[in-house]
Amino acid sequence: MNTMNTIECARNKIASPLIRKISRLECQDINTLSKNISCGKTVILKNKIHNLKKPCAIGRGLRTKVNVNMGASTEVSSIKTELKKLKISIDYGADTVMDLSVGKNVRKIRQEIIAHSTIPVGTVPIYEAAQELEHKRKNLFKMTKDDILEVLERQAEEGVDFFTVHAGITKEIIKKIPYKKRIIEIVSRGGAILANWIIHNNKENPLYEYFDNVLKIAKRFDITLSLGDGLRPGSVLDATDEIQLYELRKLGQLSKYALERGVQTIIEGPGHVPLNQIEKNIKMQKQICHGAPFYVLGPLVTDVSSGYDHISASIGGALASYYGADFLCYVTPSEHLRLPSIDDVREGLIASKIAAHAADIAKGIPYQIDWDRKISQARKSRDWTKQIKLSIDPVKAKRYRSQSKLQESSVCTMCGKYCSLKLIEKCF
Repeated sequence: MNTMNTIECARNKIASPLIRKISRLECQDINTLSKNISCGKTVILKNKIHNLKKPCAIGRGLRTKVNVNMGASTEVSSIKTELKKLKISIDYGADTVMDLSVGKNVRKIRQEIIAHSTIPVGTVPIYEAAQELEHKRKNLFKMTKDDILEVLERQAEEGVDFFTVHAGITKEIIKKIPYKKRIIEIVSRGGAILANWIIHNNKENPLYEYFDNVLKIAKRFDITLSLGDGLRPGSVLDATDEIQLYELRKLGQLSKYALERGVQTIIEGPGHVPLNQIEKNIKMQKQICHGAPFYVLGPLVTDVSSGYDHISASIGGALASYYGADFLCYVTPSEHLRLPSIDDVREGLIASKIAAHAADIAKGIPYQIDWDRKISQARKSRDWTKQIKLSIDPVKAKRYRSQSKLQESSVCTMCGKYCSLKLIEKCF
């Protein structure tokens, strides 16, 4: 295993094969890329021992990336189904996946996902630690720091590329903050597990108290830490409150501390934020967390879109990315209702990719703008084959086109012989 990690290579002006590859993929100068990695404004998600075809860089000046959450629950568990979700995610252009399994066969599911994934894989290790404790001792409150670190070490050795660690939920925050002011006190699964553990044991969060131990594991395997927002708002009416901001300030401190010790971090952001607060949230995060890449769940801009939460999240995601968010976690139509199906995964991913691409156009990323230029040119010439190929979901676009009963193949059934593109061809 190479003794230098990504940050160390960047700081020593060593253009490692990984940094060179990302420079080519992102069309960003190596010196610029290395500088941004050195100061924590860009990260590369790749465990040293994970043989990835498509490592992923997130941060300043780069294309907005999209993550797909997957994994079994305590109610539904199928390795076969999760691998189908993985395939759909890769086929439809996800940049990363996260295995959030909490049900049966947690380790086996993760191992299979890592073995079959060509893109970075993330996890939330506290899920497995809690699940193991309940299985062995029937009581997650007996969890120790050694139990947690053992899971982190194991997952690192299996090749996990990034960890979500809820290290910002401290004993001080739990005791001081008035949760009753919120409609929904804690919506994060990891946040709820750790808050319960802290209250029950009257002890400090092990992920915070032993953060140095977490950093040692992350640095050794070059794993990026996604500092989890365990106190994120679960309703637009709770957004940007003192609870959320208290934790954000703690995450900013931890991010700086990790960077000084050569560990890459990203910051997880809120999931429910009204339109008029998105810009403020992004700007505060960038300031408080020293420009670290921002990873947002959606955000959803309304709480009433059950069954259509992927649309609500796409609206919020487009705005968040435009204002500076670097990484979008997709939201599916089944959010808040059930474990996502394979179709839900596809619909949620496409919605999030549209949001990310819309923001990238607005941010002026040249090769993203060129994508729209090419499809517009194909549309103008009525090159249906090329137009479909360039669309964000070619399978759906081809199906819609094939369902048209055309009298003239050069047009579509919307306008027929009055096709504006065809009519105007002879005028110019």
